[in-house]
Amino acid sequence: MAELMSREGNKVEFKVTVPAAEVNRAYDQVWAGLARDVRVPGFRPGKAPRKVIEGRVGKGYVEQEVRDRLLQTHYTQAARELKLSLVDATIDPQTLQSGQSFEFMVKGETYPEVKLADWSGLQLSAAAPEITDEVLERTLSDLRERNATFESAERPIEASDQVTIEEEGEDGGSYPVYLDVAEAHVRDALLGKTKGDTVTITVPAHSHGDHEHPEHTVTVTVVDVKTKQLQELNDEFASSLNFDSLERLRTDLKAELERRAQQEGDAGRREEFITALVDGMEADIPQALLDRRRESMMEEIKDDLGRQGVKWDEYESFMQEQGKLDDFLADLSKNAETRVKRDLVLERLAEDLKVQVSDAEFNQTMNALAQANGLSAAELSKQLGPNGINSYYISLTREKGLQQAMTQLAGGQSEQASTAEANTAEASAEPAAPESAGTEATEQADITES
Repeated sequence: MAELMSREGNKVEFKVTVPAAEVNRAYDQVWAGLARDVRVPGFRPGKAPRKVIEGRVGKGYVEQEVRDRLLQTHYTQAARELKLSLVDATIDPQTLQSGQSFEFMVKGETYPEVKLADWSGLQLSAAAPEITDEVLERTLSDLRERNATFESAERPIEASDQVTIEEEGEDGGSYPVYLDVAEAHVRDALLGKTKGDTVTITVPAHSHGDHEHPEHTVTVTVVDVKTKQLQELNDEFASSLNFDSLERLRTDLKAELERRAQQEGDAGRREEFITALVDGMEADIPQALLDRRRESMMEEIKDDLGRQGVKWDEYESFMQEQGKLDDFLADLSKNAETRVKRDLVLERLAEDLKVQVSDAEFNQTMNALAQANGLSAAELSKQLGPNGINSYYISLTREKGLQQAMTQLAGGQSEQASTAEANTAEASAEPAAPESAGTEATEQADITES
């Protein structure tokens, strides 16, 4: 049971009381897990007395496990019961004892009040790129290029060759160079040369990571020259990609391109819709909320750098030397504000649409997320903690609200499109020419076994 104790602006405080029966059930679940997992010499699995198990794991461990289990479940339920969307919260658990009810106090901050502009008649222009015969043929051509073979050639190097070179010096080595994608200074130096030639390549000044490299020369020897061999576009080529025939390859490839195009169109409309919501929103966003998001993003950046073996202090000093630190911090603040605004409008949208995520839906997604990360649902819940679980629930609610809104808009636009088409048909017998669209992304599809 949740009871709202106070609410002043965005600050809230509430009390949660967990009945004694729920407390006892949590104790039983924890003891059952320990009896199954803790091995005690002289006792068969699951048969050791609680006192013996408690002596091995400690009484404090049992209480902490029960407390965590109760908080993970009832904190999120209480926030839903009180219809509170919490940005963050501090939880103060009271004394826990088997056979007695358990109380905990929560102090938190809710999202600010947000008003959305009327979006019901919004017209979204983003559309899926059209998969024309030209796009299909370019994709087939790309597949031929990516599946090309190379055969040694006793002739001067040409623009599409694969050239194996050996670099002189202590740090040298032998490696292949594909001239059709090589940098201009490499390609120009090697064109026309033959196997056995020694070539000096002038490398222009350039930046690489946090290092500036002046112009310098590299001496290499041409070890081998291979010419590109493209397979014929026929049933044999299709078979090499695990398709029954060239016709089947074309059919499946077009279906895959259309699927990706549809995904691109859907993503474009979602982004267009969210941008429209943000542009039309009315909200007084507390600076503390923006600062908190900015700090969170900064911690993510530091963690990413740490995984790459880079210390933040060193990276900060480098940006300072390059005169880029101020721009970096300004961009960070701008991105933090953008993320906060997106979260706020999606939260408001879900509330306006009265979106609900049932316990069954939530548990299903939690189980799927746990499985994807090689964890049990209990392990994932423990890692997330009460605030993390609540945040995950909120993210599901926002996504469900966004999907519902997009479905409503699609229905409304379909009706308007049908009316427009009917009016056009009455006015003219000539059909409207479809708009042509293309995208590099759809031209680089990876087609796997059908």
